[in-house]
Amino acid sequence: MTAAPPARTRPRRLGLALLVISTAQLMVVLDATIVNIALPSMRRDLHFSLPNLEWVITAYALTFGGLLVFGGRTGDLFGRRRMFMVGIGLFAASSLLGGLATTQAWLIASRAAQGIGAAIASPTALSLVATTFPEGPPRNRAMGVYAAMSGAGSAVGLLLGGILVDVASWRWVLFVNVPIGALVLVLSPWVLAESETRAGRLDLPGAITVTGGMGLLVYGLTNAATHGWASTGTVAPLVVAGVLLLGFVAIETRSPQPLMPLRIFANRDRSGAYAIMLAVGASLLAMFFFLTQYIQNILGFSPLEAGVAFLPLSFLIAGTAVGVSRLVSRIGPRVPMTVGPFLAAGGMFWLSRITASSGYLDVLGPMLVLAVGMGLAFVPLTLVAVAGVRPGETGLASALLNTGQQIGGAVGIAVLGTIATTTIKSQARRLVIAHHGLLTRHLIAVATTRGYTHAFFVSTLIALGAFAIAALVIRTRAASPRAPAPLPREVDTA
Repeated sequence: MTAAPPARTRPRRLGLALLVISTAQLMVVLDATIVNIALPSMRRDLHFSLPNLEWVITAYALTFGGLLVFGGRTGDLFGRRRMFMVGIGLFAASSLLGGLATTQAWLIASRAAQGIGAAIASPTALSLVATTFPEGPPRNRAMGVYAAMSGAGSAVGLLLGGILVDVASWRWVLFVNVPIGALVLVLSPWVLAESETRAGRLDLPGAITVTGGMGLLVYGLTNAATHGWASTGTVAPLVVAGVLLLGFVAIETRSPQPLMPLRIFANRDRSGAYAIMLAVGASLLAMFFFLTQYIQNILGFSPLEAGVAFLPLSFLIAGTAVGVSRLVSRIGPRVPMTVGPFLAAGGMFWLSRITASSGYLDVLGPMLVLAVGMGLAFVPLTLVAVAGVRPGETGLASALLNTGQQIGGAVGIAVLGTIATTTIKSQARRLVIAHHGLLTRHLIAVATTRGYTHAFFVSTLIALGAFAIAALVIRTRAASPRAPAPLPREVDTA
């Protein structure tokens, strides 16, 4: 995304404008963790299977990640305030529909619509900071508040989600977005200035092919858990996904205004950073998905207790990232980019050793190791991704990094979910035979935990892949003097 032109007029109520923008961003970021805490309750109420439950997360991640660059482009062409309001309106309306869902398909479709709204609202929100606040200390302070709200979203979501599910029901983790979104929509015309519109065109074919291709890829991978790898329901979506993704590359090569200019991948370090974030996203999102199930369904924690149980991880990721942002200018990004995934792999491997009889302390140790690893990686990845890009393409480079995290998470959950489901079924059959047809609650917990631990082990290999890329591909040793060191704006800690 190119730099925004000057706003037509700057609003006088800068404090209120910042509150509106930051609140909207908080709502989008919060949605990742608040829904994770509610997953076990959703599963019981709507009778989700484990493969179908994955779609509550992946439907949002796919549309959010797949359309993030496209959403930013709509703000460039049609006005940032206008598209910000469109995104928030869609997000709030789909949250209402999701809260009213009575079927699995209804809820999943609502989550996909939420992702589309977030993909429009989030990049335009960041652009509005630049168009609303004058350059210098006012804009720097605004960016600091914006980043703080983004970072706080995961921790707030964990607690708020636990409270809402405990006190009311899982539906309120979606309903809570409605009054917040309505307030943002009412205040936006009064406190936000509109940017100039631009001549240009949207790369709609590119957006459709990449999002459709990734969606079918995830569907095929997920379907393998229930129908096998040789079934038509698995093979056909994977083949069509491959055709669509190849079509996307062809479209981007020939389009005069591509959604994703392929030249941005010419830099070795930048391409390496994208590949690392893809793997990190797959490991992190899958870890939260399975660990949430384990803490509530196996350890027996309530939703609120589970939210509190995850807080050390969220705070340690944020704290480590802040520390690294101050250190990286002296040691460069390569060392933390390499050490981070290695520690994350160690934490994942530790998690793969838990059993149905483990306690919270057995989970806390690997969570803390994971948190340090992830915190070490996020800021250096952002720095490398945006260093040396053409003027006006910094937003695009950053958005692609965030897209990689979301898409990686969606594919990771699909692959690891298939592994977990297959293992659970296999273990359950073995236990039934070993115990003469009697499958007790404890044995079900044993089989389920074995499925989760197999997923954690494969996630270990994915994190080791990220470590290998960092060690073998990344060459930069000094931080770019041009690149700022904020937390990535879409990095989720859940």
